[in-house]
Amino acid sequence: MFDMMNMMGKMKEVQAKMKEAQANLVNVKSDGESGGGMVKATVNGSKQVEALQIDDELIKIEDKEMLQDLVIAAINKALQEVEGKSKEELKKSTEGLIPNIPGLDLSGLM
Repeated sequence: MFDMMNMMGKMKEVQAKMKEAQANLVNVKSDGESGGGMVKATVNGSKQVEALQIDDELIKIEDKEMLQDLVIAAINKALQEVEGKSKEELKKSTEGLIPNIPGLDLSGLM
């Protein structure tokens, strides 16, 4: 027989674990670089840029557009990498709490 109260308790537990896991995403870090390492960006699992390093050789007014492109490329690489790390971290945090039901896609929660 289906135990609705047990299911509701389990959902509250899952919600609490998800909130905790999402709060911990600031500790998941990824680096991206471009221009052969001349531009480096560090982002966290909350998709916030935490650090940006630019090689002194690139800081020339005539190279402004190239520098902007390299910064964007480095940040995008770091964001792509942290996306996978964040999903894995959330998956580990909720492992065993959510039943494996075929067709049930909870990826939107993460």
